[in-house]
Amino acid sequence: MPLRPRSVQQVIHGQETADGDGVRLTRVIGGPALPLLDPFLLLDDFRSDDPDDYIGGFPPHPHRGFETVTYLLHGRLRHGDNAGHSGVIEHGGVQWMTAGRGIVHSEMPEQEEGLLAGFQLWVNLPAAHKMMAPRYQEFGVTNIPVETRDGGVTVKVVAGTTSGGTTGPVRELITPVSYFDVTLPAGARFAEPVDAERNAFVYVFDGAVRIDGRRIETYALAQLGAGDAVEIEAESDSRLLLVSGAPLREPVARGGPFVMNTEAELRQAYNDYRAGNF
Repeated sequence: MPLRPRSVQQVIHGQETADGDGVRLTRVIGGPALPLLDPFLLLDDFRSDDPDDYIGGFPPHPHRGFETVTYLLHGRLRHGDNAGHSGVIEHGGVQWMTAGRGIVHSEMPEQEEGLLAGFQLWVNLPAAHKMMAPRYQEFGVTNIPVETRDGGVTVKVVAGTTSGGTTGPVRELITPVSYFDVTLPAGARFAEPVDAERNAFVYVFDGAVRIDGRRIETYALAQLGAGDAVEIEAESDSRLLLVSGAPLREPVARGGPFVMNTEAELRQAYNDYRAGNF
């Protein structure tokens, strides 16, 4: 049976904002235009070569009930947490952190000048796993495979498996997610199956592409509709994220750094944090 290309359900343009200690960024998921795309809670795009936009970083802050995915395109971020885990995310690397029952961590630029650029994606956890033990999966650029296709198209595979059989290093995810970084020369075409049961989006962070006849330009997200594949044509040299995930279809109670299923669980998270029980 032939694949059914997905249409574009809506196009979202990110909203400029600040987070942490004044870090300037563009919020694409998690803002008024797209508060939630189950199981994705947030997508931030941060990039600047002005240290004043990022030098404050993200000082110690708590999380519970979901995962944070930090994928760095340029620069260096040093991270640490209240359990003694620390390290550096370098250009091209990824940190997939499962906050689970609770963690207090920081992400601080390890540079005072130059370009800092990347993304942070929040992935919700199902109710049965919100209180699991925290864990990390961290991989440098040399550990993330790149698949080469016809026409000069490349696919950097962070998580999931492509139709060509390339599998990303992030494994054993509680919430199934595929995370591809796709580069297309002008005029190139890219087609990839996408599980019909998953919610999916394309976020263009360089250039412009067409999907289902719709033009998607830099800093725009295309929420994909029904179907089991995506077909993309590059209008110019372009780069984008193709991300899909299995929806949880559970209630979401959200308050700042905590994401639970009920307001009572949310209050408990705040109480546990104040009591030092993370």
